[in-house]
Amino acid sequence: MFKHILIPTDGSTLSEAAAKQGIRLAREIGARVTCFHAIPRFHASDVMLGLLETSRGDYEKAAMNYAGNYTGFVARAAHAAGVKCEVEYATTDDPAGAIVEAARKRKCDLIVMASHGRRGVQSLLLGSETQKVLTHSNIPVLVYR
Repeated sequence: MFKHILIPTDGSTLSEAAAKQGIRLAREIGARVTCFHAIPRFHASDVMLGLLETSRGDYEKAAMNYAGNYTGFVARAAHAAGVKCEVEYATTDDPAGAIVEAARKRKCDLIVMASHGRRGVQSLLLGSETQKVLTHSNIPVLVYR
């Protein structure tokens, strides 16, 4: 059975629900978990040029704070359930690729993640990180909806 579960989180309510279920599964099968969050890269085009220098530093601080909050939720839930939990972050423009890489690097044998269930044009425009993980992962992916 599974021994090490990667639980990616984006901080959404659905992602938190998926994390709780992943932790519950880990507890029941005696697995450990790694919580993962992909931090979007800072892009100068996202801010006004006059604010560029202060914005980069502010962005990095805020992004790490958000990442800590998101993964902190999962770590606290794992601790409360008696499940060993480690935390990992990556700064990337490819969250799905970073999730697959984190699972490989940490030698995880299952990924448990949420899907927001976008369909049609919205799915085409926004893409689906979950779909990309399903496509590129060499290990099983359990999708929570």
